[in-house]
Amino acid sequence: MENPAQSAVTDAPESGYSGNKIPENTHGRGLLVSNGWIASIFLAFLSSAGLYYVNIFPVIVDALMAGAGLSAEQAGQITFANTMGAVIGAFTVSWLIRHIPRWKRAAAILLCCSIGMDVLTIQLANLDLLIPLRLVHGILGGALVGLGFAVIARSGIAGRSYSMVLLVQYTGGAIGVGFLPALVAEHGTYVPFFALITFSVITLLMLPLIADYPLPTEAENRQRAENAAPLPLLPIIITLIALFCFQFANMALFAFIFDLGKTFALPLGFISQTLFWANLIAIGGAALAAVTGQKYPLAKPLAAALIITLLGLLLFVFSDIRPLFILANVVTGMTWAFCVPYFLTMASRFDSAGQMGAFGGFASKLGLACGPLFAGYFITGGGSYTQLVIVTVAVLAICLVAVPAAARLDRAS
Repeated sequence: MENPAQSAVTDAPESGYSGNKIPENTHGRGLLVSNGWIASIFLAFLSSAGLYYVNIFPVIVDALMAGAGLSAEQAGQITFANTMGAVIGAFTVSWLIRHIPRWKRAAAILLCCSIGMDVLTIQLANLDLLIPLRLVHGILGGALVGLGFAVIARSGIAGRSYSMVLLVQYTGGAIGVGFLPALVAEHGTYVPFFALITFSVITLLMLPLIADYPLPTEAENRQRAENAAPLPLLPIIITLIALFCFQFANMALFAFIFDLGKTFALPLGFISQTLFWANLIAIGGAALAAVTGQKYPLAKPLAAALIITLLGLLLFVFSDIRPLFILANVVTGMTWAFCVPYFLTMASRFDSAGQMGAFGGFASKLGLACGPLFAGYFITGGGSYTQLVIVTVAVLAICLVAVPAAARLDRAS
């Protein structure tokens, strides 16, 4: 078993297109962790707290539709506002990241404000105010996630940490979809927001323990610029577009997975348990990405995972067959947890300050926001879930254009 202390010395850095090693002493130290596996987990919590609501979107959407009497279109608008706010926050941080040296203070402020927004959400009786409130919450959360992604990108353990992000999110998602529906039925519509508050508080307690991971100095920037082979802009754009399409396609179905299952006459308890176990199994996809992302080239594993995702999405057409519904959730869950770290790792290799890593977070949030909005309008407008599956498969097929970009990064590393 790998020693975490050895990991800090032997791990190849994964930020910066040049592939140059980032010296450990540039990271600074928190109270307990620097570059080991614990550091990856703490960084994962930091990068997940602002967007944990995405992992329990099915519960939130179903609670708003069943508990608050909203239509699919209205629920889609609220989740869109929340995630579009994250897009705005992540986009803003992507431009400002080089000017935020004291990122821990910024993260603490964002976490406290996000908790405040969730408390206000619970207190509100007027659902009309949910859209602007969740928009503000999304902006705060998106800024936090973009900040976390940028820190990961310059940590020297980016590939592993991005994989841990998905592992943390899927573990939290499994707990959420497994237990929250029953709690919503017993205690009311706003139970999922208590879960968001809990996750943010845990992250806030972890923050002092994370290493500093400062911005690179001017001398380090010059050295990397001298050693790095310039990469054309096209692969960067392709990577961001592929990440957007991947998140769009998966979230368009995932956000309405409870309603999809009900449409195919599946009972709520069965759907909830299926998502619980599928999320737990999907953790294996993130763990696999943590290993293969460090030891092997990016292109071939990414291509295989994307093709498997296409087949998994197609299985949702046969959701009336319970074993196929289970298989579809397990397959797409594992490949979702596998592919996103690969896309984010690709983005993080384009610069050393973490700016492209933050832009990767922006593209990811934009896809997560647009997917449920499109699906809500599509279903409310008379489209069937079978047709929605076909649309998402077509969108996800676009992601295959990222494979040549990954191969180019492999050759340059």
